[in-house]
Amino acid sequence: MILVFAVFCLAGAAFLIGEIATAPARQRWSSVRRAATYGRMEVRSEAAGESFHERFLAPLREWLAGCAMKANPRLSVDSIAMKLLAAGVGRRLSPTGFLAIKGGAALGGLVLGTMIGGRFAGVAWALLAALFLGALGFFIPDYALTLKGRNRRERIRADLPDALDLLAVSVEAGLGFDGAVAKLHENMEGPLAEEFGLTLSEMRIGESRQEALKHMAERVDAPELSAFVRAIIQADTLGTTLGRILRVQATDSRLRRQAAAEERAMKAPIKMLFPTVLFIFPAMFLVILGPAILNIQELF
Repeated sequence: MILVFAVFCLAGAAFLIGEIATAPARQRWSSVRRAATYGRMEVRSEAAGESFHERFLAPLREWLAGCAMKANPRLSVDSIAMKLLAAGVGRRLSPTGFLAIKGGAALGGLVLGTMIGGRFAGVAWALLAALFLGALGFFIPDYALTLKGRNRRERIRADLPDALDLLAVSVEAGLGFDGAVAKLHENMEGPLAEEFGLTLSEMRIGESRQEALKHMAERVDAPELSAFVRAIIQADTLGTTLGRILRVQATDSRLRRQAAAEERAMKAPIKMLFPTVLFIFPAMFLVILGPAILNIQELF
């Protein structure tokens, strides 16, 4: 197996070296051909005009994404798109690309597990290693995406009180809600400013304020932001002034952040108990009781 893999690597390296070495000659030949056929109309077939990405990479990505969907039928493109938006990578990575990453990681885990198991153990262990590494490669992208989304949501919850204060000051100064959101997007940085910028873009292209705010609450999925969206929608419906509501929401969000910090502080001693029992107490017992044990051994 390792020999076959080495042969494939050697063939790929030879192909790349050949492409690099013949690149100047192919470029000169292409220039001479274009000069010779200048002014003539030439109809090229679709196959001749396709790039390497269109001929190989795009079908490979679609195939890997299809394999990932078949491996877990509960996955859907819409749910993956929402997770990508919640993690802040929805603009750079498509659901198909994420599924292709999952399929490629699972396939790589299968190959690596087969190679490792076949090298150091028998067929049964090779199969088990391939299944374990394949499953690990399939679920690691999901875990990384969930962790990134959780960290981003915590940053949004931490920045929300200051953002609401800025919105309240802007509204009380005479700006409309859209103008206040634009001012916030200009003066703040981070995931919350990105979400408000995306909401502002949706409103500018014709989306209603209520629908754009609901979309932001669905993307972030934070209780504080959901409460803010509900308050703004209720104010629009009832005609209430926004400045006072924003002040109340900023105070409430700040109190929730303080309560969350106190809750984490109360959980810290319990979390510290396990590493203390496992690592610190044995070392203390060894230092304290070690000399006594040695003295008792000498007596007997």
